[in-house]
Amino acid sequence: MSINLDQVLHTFIDEARELLQEMESGLLGLEQEAGAEALDSIFRAAHTIKGSAGLFGLDPIVDFTHVVEDVLDRLREGKLAADAELVALLLAGRDHIEQLVDGVARGEPPADDTLERGRALLARLQAFRGGVPAPVAVDGPVSRQPCEEGSEAAASLWHLSLRFGPEVLRNGMDPLSFLRYLGTLGRILSLTTLTDAMPAAAEMDPESCYLGFELDFQSEADKAAIAEVFDFVRDDCELQILPHHGKVSEYIALIRSLPEDDALLGEILVASGALTRQELEQGLAEQAAIEAAPAPRLGEVLVGQQAVAPVLVQAALEKQSQGREQKKKESRYIRVQADKLDELINLVGELVIAGAGVKLLAQRAQNTALQEAASLVSELMEEIRDGALRLRMVPIGDTFNRFQRVVHDVSLELGKDIVLHISGADTELDKTVIEKIGDPLMHLLRNAMDHGIETPAARLAAGKPASGQLRLNAFHDAGSIVIEIADDGAGLDRDRILQKAMERELVPPGASLSEQDIYQLIFEPGFSTADTVTNLSGRGVGMDVVRRNILALRGRIDLDSRPGQGTRVSIRLPLTLAIIDGFLVGVGGERYVVPLDTVQECIELNEADRRLAREHSYLNLRGEVLPLIKLGDHFGLAAVSSRRENVVVVQCAGQKAGLVVDELMGEHQTVIKPLGKLFGALRGIGGSTILGDGSVALILDVSTFVQAMISREGRALSA
Repeated sequence: MSINLDQVLHTFIDEARELLQEMESGLLGLEQEAGAEALDSIFRAAHTIKGSAGLFGLDPIVDFTHVVEDVLDRLREGKLAADAELVALLLAGRDHIEQLVDGVARGEPPADDTLERGRALLARLQAFRGGVPAPVAVDGPVSRQPCEEGSEAAASLWHLSLRFGPEVLRNGMDPLSFLRYLGTLGRILSLTTLTDAMPAAAEMDPESCYLGFELDFQSEADKAAIAEVFDFVRDDCELQILPHHGKVSEYIALIRSLPEDDALLGEILVASGALTRQELEQGLAEQAAIEAAPAPRLGEVLVGQQAVAPVLVQAALEKQSQGREQKKKESRYIRVQADKLDELINLVGELVIAGAGVKLLAQRAQNTALQEAASLVSELMEEIRDGALRLRMVPIGDTFNRFQRVVHDVSLELGKDIVLHISGADTELDKTVIEKIGDPLMHLLRNAMDHGIETPAARLAAGKPASGQLRLNAFHDAGSIVIEIADDGAGLDRDRILQKAMERELVPPGASLSEQDIYQLIFEPGFSTADTVTNLSGRGVGMDVVRRNILALRGRIDLDSRPGQGTRVSIRLPLTLAIIDGFLVGVGGERYVVPLDTVQECIELNEADRRLAREHSYLNLRGEVLPLIKLGDHFGLAAVSSRRENVVVVQCAGQKAGLVVDELMGEHQTVIKPLGKLFGALRGIGGSTILGDGSVALILDVSTFVQAMISREGRALSA
């Protein structure tokens, strides 16, 4: 078995990025509420990154993060105020750490410009450190970093007994790297390497670790901070930390618990000054007498001449049990590579298609037992499908929270005071959709801040609060997820948009357009109403890409605006791009799939209803006017003579419509297959699927159908 250093390094990179995101979220909230808990969380994140980087010898990250950690420590002590200037500087420091981590991920040393930015940031951070000198780089297993002047008395002496397990090297860890990083917390005064566990050369495994160390360490750090150095190998090493001149009984217990010879260990402790020779000899003699005495009864612990009460024994056992339960709970979570999940979903999709074929064959064979078995297999496949899809569902909150930083930085750049409110962060969405929706949301947010929300002076003149409000919300609706971006700015200028569209000949003069059609013009390539070009917008580039990316996800984007009150952008997306529950219908000899989440009910038309539908394209549904869409006419299919005509009532975004079909064929598990670029411009088609008999059926995009119906009715009313 070879040592996989890359795997361990990738774990560090992933965890560092998570901690950097935690730092950013905490720093963005400091200006509003600099609570002790938030400061502790930020400090722990920086401290963990520094410690982990030290284990891999990533000195640029260690040195820079050490300075950031000092500033955060002064914040925790109340010696600094979390004002806008300091928060902005710490955010810049966090960004620099991220650049260094990205360089490690690429396997590249820091570029010259990155190092130059780091030196500039260090110079600015130094002003907030209170005169603490910059850290000295450590080279080799023993740190030669001197203690600060006057700190000798404050520093504590510790004795560390360290035994690395045999799996340390196989797990990609270097024992000396832990000693190097330990040196950044203080000074290693003495170091003894023990090799008693090393077998004969013929029996030695070159991938196993046989090293142990006894060392004396001087540091101002407490015991917990010293122990954190070895967090990465906590399960693969035995570590005991004792203060110099501590309890003799603890040192004697340490000697007796270690595999090496007691005399050798005693000499090491005496030479280091942790024990005197008299204390050592007396302690070993007392321990020998205790071991020679009869053992106490089970459940009793002798302290002097008194036995601990049974209730204390019970409490100790319960505490030990709780510790085991906590460890079990922590081990329930495992990391899985995303491509493995994608492969699983693909296999489940193929299984669903194969299962549909088996079910069809069972029906044709008219074998009752076979049909029951096929039905049971189908139910189990549904459970497997749902379970596999849930593995890819992740909360959208992580994506939303990244925009807090965007709003913070853009607000400073524009000279505006903008607050982002996030709701619906727990709403879950397929990870594939989340990965692709980030850039469109980013552009829409920037557009809202640049074009939508006014400057503080303009808002005050309009009778509004100086602070602009930006809202990001997500919620489920009819088998889709809806993401809303709303601002309380000036709103869209309907007349100006129409005028610009006519100037660019996007709309013929005198054309009658609905309000929604006019707003949709801003998504045309190159369209912009901005008078000036800024770093953020104004070139007419971006909104067309936003719409194109959302359509590629089988989504839809709508706009609603009120002059002087603000604009709301609604994005409707499918929950998943892989497998859905569908309702199979037949039209003109062809078969189509309607997403089951959008289906409300199915109705069989009588002769009177059929006549009304032919004449007016609507239906009286229990006193409610239901617009109808004849799928046969829409797709240009030849009519099939049928005694029955059915309507599938669908609902999307609060709007209802009826799909007129020839045949209702029941529910169908639908594996979504993309149509390819050649059919990318088709409206109303969300993809395709393979049926059990091997034929292809198209999946209807209900939201597009309903929107087309609304637009058609709007144009008719305008005319």
